Formats: sequence, structure tokens, C-alpha cells
Amino acid sequence: MAQNLGDKHWYIVTTYSGNEAKTAENLQNRIKTMNMEAFIFRVLVAEFQEKVIDPETGEQKFTIDKKTGEKVYKFRTKNLYPGYFFVEMIMTTDSWFVVRNTPGVTGIAGSSGGGQMPTPLSPEEIEPVLKRMGQVDASMYDRYAVGDRVKIISGPLEGTEGEITSINKETGACTVNTVFFGRVTPVDVEFSEIEKI
Repeated sequence: MAQNLGDKHWYIVTTYSGNEAKTAENLQNRIKTMNMEAFIFRVLVAEFQEKVIDPETGEQKFTIDKKTGEKVYKFRTKNLYPGYFFVEMIMTTDSWFVVRNTPGVTGIAGSSGGGQMPTPLSPEEIEPVLKRMGQVDASMYDRYAVGDRVKIISGPLEGTEGEITSINKETGACTVNTVFFGRVTPVDVEFSEIEKI
């Protein structure tokens, strides 16, 4: 399916590994100061909080709060795509200029140089990233139907495959028939936890 560059699409922006959040913040500041809110919409760093595990005990590390005496569990920020972040925008000469000239940006993936504008991500490519970050767009539901084969991408059933038997667009709840111990078993999952296969 051909994509019209005048439409809103997601693009991959490259930066130095470990610098994703700072560069994304630089871009968000430039969007405001250069009045580009009508062309550059969302800037997404694919980060999440990961438990810090003690290698000796296998349990999550913690400290004791000096005031309350309660356990405070330790987490660290982990980037799913080191050296990259994602920008949703309408690709114009001006929006392209703003993004690629932001301090910390080393390029936009899909641009072959020589003034060639980058290629946007397809909806199928960006959807798993958005879902992992808890961002579900209404348009995503249009690509799913009862009977589709899906894989569960997060939660306790991660990696399990099955067939959609129901989707509730209002609540985001889905029922997927999976096979456990040779038996078909329906499981309830969030729409954000499934990906088409």
C-alpha cells in the first residue's frame, strides 16, 4: 500500500545510544519554539521500568525508606530500541528540517541521503511499539477481526498464540482461544497485549 507523504506517519529517528530521552526532549522543545505542533505530533522513546533483580537471591532488590521503614523496590529504565526513538509527523520540508537539525539527532531511518525524504513506518511496524508503550490508537482495531491469529506480546501469557473470539472496542478487552495441555482454552487479554501473526 503506497503511503502519501502528506499524511501523518511514524518515523524512526536515530541518536546516540543512552541519549534517546534527552534528544527527544530537545525535539519537543523545538516543536514548541518553532510552532510545528500542526506537523509534528508525538515523540516516543520506547522506555519501560524493569525490576532490578539480585543475582544471588533472584529476588527484586529494595532499600528501606528511612522515614517510613517500608521497602522501596528498585527499578531501572530500559530502552527497547537503544539509539532510536519515534516521531509521528506529517513529512514536509519544514518538519523534516526541524527533526533532523535537533541537537542529538544523527538521522532519520529510511532516508538514503541526497535530499531524499525518509520512508515512514507502516502501521504494522509501529503498532507493536505503541502497544508495548500502552498507546492504543482507535485505528488499530480496524486491522483486527474475530478469527484472526494473534500472539500475546506482554503479561503472564507472553508468547502464547491463539485465535480472537471477541473484541470490545469500548473497553479494549479481547478473548483469545489458546491451547493449554491439548485443550482449547479462552483467555481474556487487553487489546494492547496482542499482535497479529
